[in-house]
Amino acid sequence: MKSTCPLCRSSDVQRIHTSSEKLGSREFFLCGECDLVHVPRRYHLAPEAEQTRYLLHNNDPSDLDYRRFLGRLWDVMRPALASGAHGLDFGCGPGPALVRMAIEDGFDVDAYDPYFAPDKSVLKSRYDFITCTETAEHFASPADEFKMLHSILKPNGLLGVMTSMPPDWSTFPAWHYNRDPTHLAYYAQRTMQWIANSQNMEVSFPVPNVAIFRKPSRHLGL
Repeated sequence: MKSTCPLCRSSDVQRIHTSSEKLGSREFFLCGECDLVHVPRRYHLAPEAEQTRYLLHNNDPSDLDYRRFLGRLWDVMRPALASGAHGLDFGCGPGPALVRMAIEDGFDVDAYDPYFAPDKSVLKSRYDFITCTETAEHFASPADEFKMLHSILKPNGLLGVMTSMPPDWSTFPAWHYNRDPTHLAYYAQRTMQWIANSQNMEVSFPVPNVAIFRKPSRHLGL
């Protein structure tokens, strides 16, 4: 069954992998336009099953290894932020470790997660920075999610996204990342560049698997 890319809406997609029954049979489609690999909606988990799976993750805010893991994004983003900047951790999970890390560094940070911090009122604010760590791969509708994140980011604000980005898709069938049934969207650097272009943003890749987007100031006319 054919699918349409949930990011750029292109129909130029091709199936690149079908997982085994043992792993829960799913199909994966690669977009020729934006280089996103996605899982069609017919394979998405029900919300209750998805939440149960998330509870298996180790998101303890006091776990030093987990904090070092999140530091791959935070350590490159923090020096670019003004003192007292107001941020949002989007997809904070059951243990909002990055929120705690940012607060410890003197920033004012809100948290949002559809299951564990579901107060949507925070999505009506505007932010100097937004962090999104190991969350974008769970987006069922990445076009809508990235559009929303762009809309609540202030001019000259930063959006930091951390997700595994392989150099190419040739090894996708053997990649451990596709075995998680809650992973629905897979990005390459080319995908992130497409997102940046579509939202009139700049993007850089300071370390592997981290993309930092900057929303231009209003005076640039964007």
